[in-house]
Amino acid sequence: MSYVIHCTKKLLERIKPSTITVGGASGRSLLGNWYATALFWKPQVALLVNEKTLLPVLMPLAPAADLATRFPAHLATVLAAHDMPQQFIDHELAQMNGVQYAKTSNRSVVGIMNEFSYLAEGYREHLETNDLLALSLKLSKTPCGPLYKTAISPDRALQHRVAASEN
Repeated sequence: MSYVIHCTKKLLERIKPSTITVGGASGRSLLGNWYATALFWKPQVALLVNEKTLLPVLMPLAPAADLATRFPAHLATVLAAHDMPQQFIDHELAQMNGVQYAKTSNRSVVGIMNEFSYLAEGYREHLETNDLLALSLKLSKTPCGPLYKTAISPDRALQHRVAASEN
């Protein structure tokens, strides 16, 4: 079982994956595919955004080559910080044994990722913090246009998705 990370061109240049999946099939996890970009802060950071919930996860970029193997642990930390049930977290991690890289294809998610990049920089300066978990949680409360008719913000979309999976 694997999951798909749709990467921006600048991130693909850093990761240098051996293969890039065309189209990128949907992963088997409840959260599905992820979109990712690099933020050239000091130290450099990767921003991953979930395609279904728009949940943001910030994590250290280096070493870029093993970003996908380190991501599930960072996702688990963010999910736990959102008080998600351990059973849900374990299920998601179990579905993330392998990774496929693909180019970005959903322009709406890319737009949200660009907005999160801009907001993260502002929050980092305003809050005077480099705590990536705190910044991820702050970003997850941001109202997002694609979510207006449902959950409004990524943290609420995550709660709705988990609640739906339990029924």
